[in-house]
Amino acid sequence: MKEYKTITQIAGPLIFVEKTDVIGYGDLVKIKLSNGTEKNGQVLDTSEDMVVVQIFEGTSNIGKGARVKFLGESIKLPVSKDMLGRILSGSGKPIDKGPEIIPEKRLGIEGAAINPYSRDSPEDFIQTGISTIDSMNTLVRGQKLPIFSGSGLPHNEIALQIARQAKTLNKKEDFVVIFAAMGITNEEAQYFMEDFRKTGALSRSLVFLNLADDPAVERLITPRMALTAAEYLAFEHGMHVLVILTDMTNYCESLREIGAAREEIPGRRGYPGYMYTDLAGIYERAGMIKGKKGSVTQIPILTMLGDDITHPIPDLTGYITEGQIVLNRELHRKGIYPPIDVLPSLSRLMNLGIGEKRTRKDHKQVSDQLYASYAEGRDLRGLVAIVGEEALSKRDSVLLNFAEIYENQFVRQSDSEDRSILTTLDLAWELLGTIPLNELTRISPDLKKEFAKSDDSSENDTNVRPKFTKPLEGSIDETDKDD
Repeated sequence: MKEYKTITQIAGPLIFVEKTDVIGYGDLVKIKLSNGTEKNGQVLDTSEDMVVVQIFEGTSNIGKGARVKFLGESIKLPVSKDMLGRILSGSGKPIDKGPEIIPEKRLGIEGAAINPYSRDSPEDFIQTGISTIDSMNTLVRGQKLPIFSGSGLPHNEIALQIARQAKTLNKKEDFVVIFAAMGITNEEAQYFMEDFRKTGALSRSLVFLNLADDPAVERLITPRMALTAAEYLAFEHGMHVLVILTDMTNYCESLREIGAAREEIPGRRGYPGYMYTDLAGIYERAGMIKGKKGSVTQIPILTMLGDDITHPIPDLTGYITEGQIVLNRELHRKGIYPPIDVLPSLSRLMNLGIGEKRTRKDHKQVSDQLYASYAEGRDLRGLVAIVGEEALSKRDSVLLNFAEIYENQFVRQSDSEDRSILTTLDLAWELLGTIPLNELTRISPDLKKEFAKSDDSSENDTNVRPKFTKPLEGSIDETDKDD
């Protein structure tokens, strides 16, 4: 292979090489410095006159006399079933003091979105053990469902809890988690590794860690490494893989940094104009393929700068993905974990994965009733601030009380609490027991009769007060209801 000594410019993590033969986009590059050390890079842009190379280890100590060799192949990840239980760097190298992975194959990391014709429809429920997700923003196998967080909110803790607890209800299936962290601090990396080891979740997981002081260009390949491993385990070994990507904001900041170094014309807020296409190339690798047993499900996590949901990163992510789970700073200030705000949250594929034979037949109607009652109760807080609680009707007092109970007993759970979907739905019925039956307008009479066990079995009396084995604080008796 030819070596070139035609570096004309060095800018940030990029070097510019001119007068080369035909070079392919994405090709790997070796740069040999004058002191004999070598650095690795990848072709980022190529034209007749100039080749732009991004350097993984940074451009420090690279002089214009360094020798550049183009290897004629793209980045490949060595893959094997033995990857499970390992912790790798953002570039796919072991950092857990274990042996090198003996590959069954070496796969290019660029991948491709699944052909729409070949896609199978997602329809199987994935239980995360978190009530607000499982009951009202249900995750379905093959879905891409992002978490929108803010600075200082516990998105990392939620990510780890999902990684520990996520499962399918069919115990016979192979279910694994691939966790990819981008741009995290050393302290966060130690926290992640310790949690995986301590809880035993590492045995069914594969972890990629890209640190904040690692080169920005490595951050761009980390999610692709994770998804390449996921596709291999899913479509060649029939496993059901949940991929958690945190934090996609750090990924996009690296895109902006590289774009600025290339002197590209910036788009919204300085991000490159192709960021939508780039993110779609990552998110659209989730799904199921007809005739294949496995699946790839994604939970990308991103922090919204200034809690701004209209920022380009959450905005574009929302266009591509099938819903979002939004964390709320006010709930976090109240000490409620996980601070998931169900009102702006949404799972567009939820109805495909719930109901009889999947979760339980009352799931949809219970979810709708919880949403409606909580939304109305939370709206009443603004009214109370103006007119005072004494001015409320008895019905409004019931709903205001329900909003408080809902947050403290349904949303709130510990980071080690793994609630089954049946436990979650039973808890929902207990909470709805604080509301008169005739106010549960989103639930059919048949389901009320079956699940809201009452003192009176009369089918015609819709005002019967539900009787639960564990009465809740703040419950309002039927006798207090307005005539």
